[in-house]
Amino acid sequence: MDRRQVLKIGTVAALLTGSKLAAAKRAEEMADVVVVGSGGSGFTAAITAFDAGAKVIVLEKMPITGGNSQLSAGGMNAAETVIQARKSIKDSWEIMFDDTMKGGKNISDPKLVEILAKNSAASIDFLLSLGGDMTDVGRMAGASVNRCHRPTGGEAVGHNLVHTLRQNAIKRGMDVRTGSRAIKLLTDGGKVVGVEVRDRFGRQYDIKAKAVVLASGGFSSNLERVAKYRPEYAGFSSTNQPGATGDGLDLAVAVGAKLRDMDQIQIHPTQAAGSKILITEAVRGNGAIMVNREGKRFVSELATRDAASAAVLKQTGGSAFLILDQNIRKSLKQIEGYYHLALCKEGVTPQELAKACGITDGDALADTIKKYNAFQQAKKDDEFGRADMPRPITEANFISIEIRPGIHYTMGGVVFDTQTRVINESDQPIPGLYAAGEVTGGVHGANRLGGNSISETITFGRIAGAEATAYAKANRST
Repeated sequence: MDRRQVLKIGTVAALLTGSKLAAAKRAEEMADVVVVGSGGSGFTAAITAFDAGAKVIVLEKMPITGGNSQLSAGGMNAAETVIQARKSIKDSWEIMFDDTMKGGKNISDPKLVEILAKNSAASIDFLLSLGGDMTDVGRMAGASVNRCHRPTGGEAVGHNLVHTLRQNAIKRGMDVRTGSRAIKLLTDGGKVVGVEVRDRFGRQYDIKAKAVVLASGGFSSNLERVAKYRPEYAGFSSTNQPGATGDGLDLAVAVGAKLRDMDQIQIHPTQAAGSKILITEAVRGNGAIMVNREGKRFVSELATRDAASAAVLKQTGGSAFLILDQNIRKSLKQIEGYYHLALCKEGVTPQELAKACGITDGDALADTIKKYNAFQQAKKDDEFGRADMPRPITEANFISIEIRPGIHYTMGGVVFDTQTRVINESDQPIPGLYAAGEVTGGVHGANRLGGNSISETITFGRIAGAEATAYAKANRST
């Protein structure tokens, strides 16, 4: 038997011995605040808590940090920001509030939406202070003003956001544990006092904590659960990362948390056909149009996601095509990524493009583009009332990407209050339990506006980190 085999056997024996000891007496650690999830909300809450003096442990069940936030493409909505001021963009939190309430069909909690809008500029300042890049501003569907902040040149916001937060966690020497699943919230006398954890090796241990922040995301990748709440979505694919399965909801419900709006599930109109790749709404925001297989527009490209998705599903084959040109391509760096993924078709003329991508009537496509350019020049869309048309479609080669709707976001989740405290079935806060991000319900109502998710993660993540720390400090002696 060679030395490597001896070492391997010894390692297995040690693991087995460790498992037996753990079964006899489970290991226990201590923290002020445990954060479950390492996406935008989780990292933001953890950094905020750490900087306020708390001992923080971050748990991430997946092998890498970032959650769905790392996939975010569009940007972060914020009103009255220093970036808007530099660009002479006039906006207000009241307009952002109205846009968000209208987009959510007025079933959102107005108090939460007010916090989202009022604190959005401060959340941009927070990211800038950490070294984030939010210098480009565009517009997403449902917004009345250009307020979608993103990195220079319109790059995807998710990579920059998560990289910034991750690097700040590393710089602080924070305790971030991947492959570590929270399997149970520990309680004592109705208070949440910690988390039971299973690590990547199957070992279980407890972390006793004064406060727990749930930042575990939604359940768009749990297609069985999606179909339970919305049977008509059975068979749809998801744009989310595979860890978005709703585990945090189960943890919260097990300790009495109340849920709301669970059937409010968003399908995004522009998932690349035949893939799980999301085509950012910013492509439309920067000027692209949508046409059907017959080469005709059928909806305002800046309609809300629910309305645009419903319109796409009514078209031949349940899909449509984004049409853009080289000017729009140059305006948004993310489009280069779609080329690398072989999602784009090109043609020197609209007729040639139609032949390349499967649009049945090239002359109709040419006519559609001509009419749209006239609307853009006149700054009035007589056909579908599109409010913002920043660029014409004139510079060859013309480009198309076939799209169809996919499961994208779950607006429902645990009920929480303005202090991010999780609320129970008796409408009372559960002591020691906080939540932020997509695991919560009440911010987005029946439809989330593009750009509001990242805004929510940062704003409510900051509040959750601060509130959990204040609670932990007040209860350190108990």
